[in-house]
Amino acid sequence: MAGSEGDDRSGMKERVSGLARRMVPTREALVKSRFVRPLAARPELWRYNRRSVPRGIAVGLFVGIFAMIPGVQIVGAALMCVPFRGNIPLAAGATLLSNPATTPMILLGALWVGGFLGLDADFATFQALIAKGAGLGEWAVWLVSSAAPAMVLGLLAIATVSALVGYGASILIWRWWTARRRRMRLGRGLAGAREV
Repeated sequence: MAGSEGDDRSGMKERVSGLARRMVPTREALVKSRFVRPLAARPELWRYNRRSVPRGIAVGLFVGIFAMIPGVQIVGAALMCVPFRGNIPLAAGATLLSNPATTPMILLGALWVGGFLGLDADFATFQALIAKGAGLGEWAVWLVSSAAPAMVLGLLAIATVSALVGYGASILIWRWWTARRRRMRLGRGLAGAREV
């Protein structure tokens, strides 16, 4: 039983890492693009260190949630990494938090947060559109007319909080990971000294 759980976890880990490899552009691929070549030529934006990793995660989460446009997210995150000196691959990967499965929940949460912060989100029309099975055009009209200010404010608030939480969590994970590597190195060094 425990073996099948380990196989399931390793299979899931391989699928997620495979998806990340396919979705997140490599530095070599970006060098070929004339629009992004200046970013790809800056090696400090591709390094993994204690400062660039949290910055990249924060930028990716902020842009990924606030922009909500698939093609714009990765490019926007890469461009924002320049002034913040964040890691571009991690920023691009963090934008994948908003995907077709999570977008409806994020938008609904943004409307709720925008309404909570004082803007009219017009939930009655929202529920009526869901009940009637409205088309994309009707949803677009609703978003532009009454819900847009509440949604934009909600997205801004959710994106900011997500970026701050991601920044703090990645700092903690970075510290844990480097301390673990240091302990493993020291353990190997002590084991080697005992053998001699």
